[in-house]
Amino acid sequence: MSAIQTLTYVKPGKYETTRFEKIHNEIFKNSQQASEIVALEIAELIRSRQAKNKLCILGLATGSSPVKVYEELVRMHKEEGLSFNNVVTFNLDEYYPMTKENNQSYHYFMHQHLFNHIDISPENINIPDGTVAIQNLNQYCVDYETKIKKAGGLDFQLLGIGRTGHVGFNEPGSHINSGTRIITLDHITRVDASSDFNGIDNVPKRAITMGVSTILASKRIVLMAWGQNKAEIIKRTVQGDINSEVPATFLQNHTNTTFVLDQSAASELTRFKTPWLVDDCIWTPELKSKAIVWLCQETKKSILKLTDRDYNNNGMSDLLAQEGSAYDLNINMFNVLQHTITGWPGGKPNTDDSNRPERANPAKKRVILFSPHPDDDVISMGGTFSKLIKQGHEVHVVYQTSGNIAVTDDEALKFAEVANDFIGNNEGIINFPNIINFLNNKSENQTDSQDVRKLKGLIRRRESHAATRYIGLEAKNIHFLDMPFYETGQIKKSPIGADDIAMVAAIIEKIKPHQIFAAGDLSDPHGTHKVCLNAILSAMKQLKPNPFMNDCWLWLYSGAWHEWEIHDIDMAVPLSPEEVLLKRHAILYHQSQKDRVMFQGNDSREFWVRAEDRNKHTAKLYDDLGLAEYQAMEAFKRFDY
Repeated sequence: MSAIQTLTYVKPGKYETTRFEKIHNEIFKNSQQASEIVALEIAELIRSRQAKNKLCILGLATGSSPVKVYEELVRMHKEEGLSFNNVVTFNLDEYYPMTKENNQSYHYFMHQHLFNHIDISPENINIPDGTVAIQNLNQYCVDYETKIKKAGGLDFQLLGIGRTGHVGFNEPGSHINSGTRIITLDHITRVDASSDFNGIDNVPKRAITMGVSTILASKRIVLMAWGQNKAEIIKRTVQGDINSEVPATFLQNHTNTTFVLDQSAASELTRFKTPWLVDDCIWTPELKSKAIVWLCQETKKSILKLTDRDYNNNGMSDLLAQEGSAYDLNINMFNVLQHTITGWPGGKPNTDDSNRPERANPAKKRVILFSPHPDDDVISMGGTFSKLIKQGHEVHVVYQTSGNIAVTDDEALKFAEVANDFIGNNEGIINFPNIINFLNNKSENQTDSQDVRKLKGLIRRRESHAATRYIGLEAKNIHFLDMPFYETGQIKKSPIGADDIAMVAAIIEKIKPHQIFAAGDLSDPHGTHKVCLNAILSAMKQLKPNPFMNDCWLWLYSGAWHEWEIHDIDMAVPLSPEEVLLKRHAILYHQSQKDRVMFQGNDSREFWVRAEDRNKHTAKLYDDLGLAEYQAMEAFKRFDY
């Protein structure tokens, strides 16, 4: 089957294993692979229209989802001669009001990622104008709609999806017959955009958007979604009933739509979440663990109380038949989960470690704790961090980025004014009068000056020193990489480069750790965790021939946005009430991040509250399964690199 055929509409009868699903979808290992397939379909469409001497009318989307598609189209244009001289584009939406020059505008986005790099005629580019006077807006929207129809309608519409279920900016309540119009943005949509605008107060409250009927009139629709944050809305859209509260469900009425998803975005679909409810399964140890934990939660029973009837009534009769009895299944799974719990995250010396998550030897280990931002260490594993130090291991914390983007202008101005009061006009290393003048006169979209970025990074750095000092770490074991990919002065970062990987590899080679702890949560709103993890994995791959790497284990902690599922946890470290309090106080040393978190994602709680609630919830899940009851737990997943 060719790449294009992979995305051709499949009639429902041909995919029995997805009988819960009402929209055809294709699942890929990662967004890169999926994006290349989508770009290939678009390229084939453009070429086929060129062969017939016809225009190709494309509906285009913005946001993070299509970026890699545009990168691949640009590559095909430059390396394979793909021409866009017959292409006419219509963008879905634009913030209102919004100037074209604003680097948050979709006009800016499209030119930056696509139009500036291909041979499309400027007159063939159509993007809603965020500067149209309000009294002329209705007519402008009618004219935009008319222009699409006069072009012959959209041959292909590329879509993303918001957590509200919006396509374009058709927010909940949008009608199936709606056309291009101005709309008020849902609060959740504005929260999700806040990281791009340096806070929700800067996000426009309205937008111009193509309507649902305009989108549904497209001959072909491909919707893309990546990451865990999109998993729940994808499930509601693909498996739920058509409902204006989830406008994307209207796509169920379209006969040539495909959802292109990565594994994380597809993870809540029934065939992935609970495949035993769909068809017979191959019962791997991982799937068995997932199913039994789910069964406990479904029946509200602890593991050792599950009965044969529980298994039979919940789609797991074949597992029961394979294993023989509920008793055998239950006791085996109880032991598996029991063995993940340890109060010795670096391994317990002079103890049989055959049923422990970590090795007993060497008794004193060298440990690197990688922290993408200057507070992920204490937020995600502050209790474990403290235990490792108290249990005598040589712990090093490595902050991968400066975190300066997450410091507000007001916070930086406060520090600059205090410093200036102390030193007067003596510039020293940083020119504080210039910083104060810059911040007081900073214009919209202006990138921070080098001095401002230096100050904001210094604020985060000193907060990290204070927090780790409180935890008990010696200053000589604190390392700041300030990886170059991050240092753009903007929300958008540079691609990871050889220098970034070399920095990570150098610190690993210097310390020669037995354990590496790294952020495995890829759901942070601006992608830094993913880039930092990729740098670690690339560095470890380079270093793998070194003998010391044979003794190096990689443990992934989850960040501030999601916790590992119980069945994915390989090491659960219990925290006492005193350790929970110690962790809270360590997080609170990061004062620049308190009260108004700039990159909070879809959770309005402060980081210390999220962390505490999450750790207590993990402990409760273990308790509900019939294991020991603890105040809180931090969880880790072993990763074989």
